[in-house]
This record gives sequence, C-alpha cells and structure tokens, in this order.
Amino acid sequence: MGELNTAWAIAWMKGCATEIAAKRDELVELDRVIGDGDHGENLDRGFQAVLAKIDQLLAADTADASGDALRTPADVLKLVAKTLMSTVGGASGPLLGTAFLRAAKEVEAEALDSFAVAAMIEAALGGIQHRGKAVAGEKTMVDVWAPAAVAARAAAASGATPQDTLAAAAQAAQTGAAATIPMLATKGRASYLGERSVGHLDPGAASSSYILFAAVKAAEL
Repeated sequence: MGELNTAWAIAWMKGCATEIAAKRDELVELDRVIGDGDHGENLDRGFQAVLAKIDQLLAADTADASGDALRTPADVLKLVAKTLMSTVGGASGPLLGTAFLRAAKEVEAEALDSFAVAAMIEAALGGIQHRGKAVAGEKTMVDVWAPAAVAARAAAASGATPQDTLAAAAQAAQTGAAATIPMLATKGRASYLGERSVGHLDPGAASSSYILFAAVKAAEL
C-alpha cells in the first residue's frame, strides 16, 4: 500500500471486522473461562457496525447527517471510537473507544510516518489506562498495548519504516498477549477468580493483538 494514509486506515478497520468475526468463537470461549463470555460477540457486533458505517460513508462519498466523513486517518479513527462506544457492551467498548479517540488526536497528517505510528499506539495505550485504571501485569489488554507502544517507539527511533514500526508493535503485542497466560488477574472480571485466572489467555489481550496485526496486514495490501 505504501503510505499509511486514509486508505490504509479504512483497510485496517475492514481487516479488524474480518479478523474479529473469524476469531469470534475463540474470543467467546476465552471470555467464558475467565469473564462474562460475551467479549467475542460484543466486539464482533462493534466492528461489524464500524464496517457498515464505513461502507455507508464510502458509498455516499461525503459526510452524512452527523457530519462524519473519511478524509484523513484521524476521521477513520474517530468514527471507530464513536461506533465502538455506542455498540459494544461491557468494558471493551469504552476502553477501545477511548483508545481510538486518543489515537485520532495524535494523527493529524494525511499519512503517518514512523513517529506518528508510535504516537498513535502510545495514545491508544494512554486512553485505555485512563479509562480502565490498569497497569501492565494485571492481565488485561494493557499487557498488549504497553509492549506494542514500547516496540513502536524503539522501531521509529531506529529509523524503521512506518510499516516496519507497525510490524514491531504487532509482534510485541502477540508476545504480550501470550504473557498474560501465567498472570494472576488483579483487574476486571477475571480478578474475581483469583488463582483460577492463572493459566488462561486474557480475551481482551487476544483481541487487541488481532487488532494490531490487522493494521500490519492492511499496510501490506
């Protein structure tokens, strides 16, 4: 695809909708073990709503009655934030909605360079932590976004391309998700299980990893 521009952001969100739909049952099962069992269903509903909204705006090729338009990557991220907040139940909607909203505020250009990619991921992490009051090591999606942010910043500082910066973040996210398996949950629904939460992959960490890998796949189109 070359540039991480509006077309990339749209492809990213379409990829998220496809990936989450494919992983829906897996996420439901992960959440059934240590949560409410609705993470996959809720997130799938949210990203399908995002997909429908994007398709609607692209078909109209203009802003709709709410003023939404998709002219920049920030426009796409804001649309996702608003849609997830209004359609996803449980904690995931507010957490991811805030993440994308904060990310949008850090993405002002029509195309992202490596440092903008890093800033976007760092802002998303900040939004999640602000909303969820969680820190790394508590077996939550923070354990994915935090190492992703560190990896993205390091890649950008080393002169990596925007695409390679994204890839570094996604790889760190995958490692971070796996690292939640032996953790004891001390935040959220899973914390109610105490020691029984150990040995299970956190569903929010898993889905966050899929979201970041979807960004990489979109950059390869």
